[in-house]
Amino acid sequence: MNKKILVLFAHPAQRRSEVNVALARAAGSLKFVTLVDLYAEYPDYFIDVDREQKRLLKHDIIVFLHPVYWYSTPAMLKEWQDLVLEYGFAYGENGTKLVGKTFFCALSAGGPQKAYHKHGYNHFSLRELFAPLEQTASLCGMTYLPPFALYASRRAHEEGRVEAHVAEFTELLTALSQDRIPLASASRRDLLNGVPMKPAKAAVKAGG
Repeated sequence: MNKKILVLFAHPAQRRSEVNVALARAAGSLKFVTLVDLYAEYPDYFIDVDREQKRLLKHDIIVFLHPVYWYSTPAMLKEWQDLVLEYGFAYGENGTKLVGKTFFCALSAGGPQKAYHKHGYNHFSLRELFAPLEQTASLCGMTYLPPFALYASRRAHEEGRVEAHVAEFTELLTALSQDRIPLASASRRDLLNGVPMKPAKAAVKAGG
């Protein structure tokens, strides 16, 4: 049975999105994925904590899908974390509801890859910048995977890179759902892009 994936999509300016909306549509077309557009569901930022916690309980893999805003997530995802990941649910005494789940971010960065380096103008890699989310996953007992990223996203459409990126994201979600990615080795990478995957099992023909 495929693992169930919850994709929490957060983009406050979707009309200007050339990457994240395409990724969200692709993810939402997969039968093992539940896609939640947080800005559409909570335009007033009043998050239904009970509903969000129930969603978490029903899924094995949690994905934040978003653009990088000031070296972090958009505000909605921070609000979601602050309210939904409660003491006694996600961490602390009896807070074991997320233990064993897998978590990662699928994100788009405006700058080129060389900018996200100690010698680049952003000084840190994306994995380093998102260390708070890595620690959040650790505190909650989840397996943290590095970001799946598209760099120089503002030029991606005109450079013809969006379609291939969407296809790789779809393949990544499918492989994770089918447990075809060794999580221990994947968790040590800087990025999920290009992560080795086990081949998909061939379908067994009736009478074969």
